[in-house]
Amino acid sequence: MSDTPKPRSLHIIGGKGSGGAERFAVRLINALARRGEPVAAVTVAGGEIARAIDPAVKQYHAPMLGVWDLYSRWKIQRVIADFQPDVVQTYMGRATRIVHLPRGRALKDSDPLRAEARAESYAPVHLARLGGFYNLKGYRHAHAWVGNTRGIRDYLIAHGLPVDRVHTIGNFVDTPARIGAAQLDALRAQLGLQGCRVLLGLGRLHPNKGWSDLLQAFARLPAQIEGAPLHLLMVGDGLLRKELAVLSAQLGIAPRVHWAGWQNDPSPYYQLADVFVCASVHEPLGNVILEAWANRALLVSTRAQGPLELMQDGVNGLLAPLSDAVGLADVLQSALRLDDARKVELIEAGYQEVTNHYSEAAIMSAYTALYASLRERAR
Repeated sequence: MSDTPKPRSLHIIGGKGSGGAERFAVRLINALARRGEPVAAVTVAGGEIARAIDPAVKQYHAPMLGVWDLYSRWKIQRVIADFQPDVVQTYMGRATRIVHLPRGRALKDSDPLRAEARAESYAPVHLARLGGFYNLKGYRHAHAWVGNTRGIRDYLIAHGLPVDRVHTIGNFVDTPARIGAAQLDALRAQLGLQGCRVLLGLGRLHPNKGWSDLLQAFARLPAQIEGAPLHLLMVGDGLLRKELAVLSAQLGIAPRVHWAGWQNDPSPYYQLADVFVCASVHEPLGNVILEAWANRALLVSTRAQGPLELMQDGVNGLLAPLSDAVGLADVLQSALRLDDARKVELIEAGYQEVTNHYSEAAIMSAYTALYASLRERAR
């Protein structure tokens, strides 16, 4: 057994709310802790992220109000001095812009004399994690970068980041237990969905997610499918909530659209749905796709960047045209009319995809190997 200590990682994520990136950060941090990896986190006090992190994880707090938040910069420097991480991993723009670690100390120098001189002033490596095709102005000061798709990696390299410091590691999602029929029936009753066929949309109510396309597609579908009322369940919250409610009323579908709000545990909603729909117009990866597969939900997605990288049309789900409510409605109607054998085929292929390639074990192995590599390069 090697005597080399495990790399220490400090994870910094701003904001109080919880979206796909935040849920992944929590999963990664908690998984590192479960596996005995030395890990700590900096979060905003009192937020959903802070509450979701395992109590076993050493957690610090800073407000992280923006790039000019000098107090948070000072606080994070104190945290780094206290925890002494090998890698500081930041998520999204706010945390990444606040964290500025000494450039030139965290990556191996080709000159052995200079490298030896730096040994006593070793600083941690700043690893910026990106889950989208962001403006890189607030990311270039990091020492290394990790994207969660090959498309993001290609984007980072095309925009001038050094190829040997850009990495790709996908996301993983929890594989939840199957929920009993009685519990799902109770949830259906609570939501007013008894006896209904259910389409599910889940995520932040943000323009990138294509919610207006989904509502317009739903309005084009018949009110009943094979004698059962067809309803749409919307799980999530955001700035578009009121606007989308108005649109559903204008389309004449408001009585068949149910708004469940944000749910910290989305598994029951995936598992009661007949079809899960990702209608995004811009989706770099799509955690919801991995979650749907893990919950054995029948999946329909638009041809956004992430879904195209993850999915095979007709193999582990069905793909619909991008930003096209009519085309989306056609694919949804096809999905709703699939026979049982074909549905099982698509669902099981999706489940195998997520368990084979996006499991916790595979992604955790990749991250811990990256941390060790970055530490060794820095030293």
